[in-house]
Amino acid sequence: MYLGNQPALSYTSFAKQDFTTSATTSYVLSQPVSNANEIALFINFVRQEPTTAYTASGTTLTLTSATSASDDMYCIFLGKALQTVNPPAGSVGISQLSATGTPSSSTFLRGDNTWQSAGGTNTPAFYVYKSNGITFFTINTWTKVILDTEVYDTNNNFDSTTNYRFTPTVAGKYIFSGAVFIDYNTSSGSTLYSGIYKNGTQIGSNGHNGGTGYGTRNVISPVVEMNGSTDYVELYCYYSGTDPYYNGGVEHTFFSGFKIIE
Repeated sequence: MYLGNQPALSYTSFAKQDFTTSATTSYVLSQPVSNANEIALFINFVRQEPTTAYTASGTTLTLTSATSASDDMYCIFLGKALQTVNPPAGSVGISQLSATGTPSSSTFLRGDNTWQSAGGTNTPAFYVYKSNGITFFTINTWTKVILDTEVYDTNNNFDSTTNYRFTPTVAGKYIFSGAVFIDYNTSSGSTLYSGIYKNGTQIGSNGHNGGTGYGTRNVISPVVEMNGSTDYVELYCYYSGTDPYYNGGVEHTFFSGFKIIE
């Protein structure tokens, strides 16, 4: 019987090693040790004093005085060296890791011990344009562009029927791009701009003066932070001239955007 926790091993036998002696001071131990105190060395049945009669390190046993071929020598291992051992190549797998998340061919292990998606799909994303057809708009004022045809709208976040705006449902940083092409009769003195608005405030614009039937240059927004719930963006234009109307088509009057980072 015993008191306390049950030991992992009830009985442990000390290992013994017999040596074939010769006229030498050097022998090889069958298992490594950290120092001479971890073995009890006997020569001709007399125990030797550690560090005085012999030294030991790893598997090397060195005697102070050489033995002879007729000597009887053996040792009892009292302990084993604790060593740092590298695991064999390929021995660590997913089951040995404590990382959170789901490992797959498209994820990587981050420094905070979590599995994270590698790269991303840059979505939500959209590309819309004004369909062909005459649509007049007010001059000398910033006017929202009617973008009623979708090339793609990955998350159904663009309203192409009522408000003509993009309201992403994923928070992050986005890039937006748009351009406006209109037809008008004024050959000089006219001004045309296109602008990108966030929540009713302009965040980027581009344009030029003069010429008949010209459109604005493509306008690209700065990196825009979107909250993924209420933030929205729209494409506007400004014209001072005579009877302007949109020149539709996917390559003329368009608006696009995509998420670049969370």
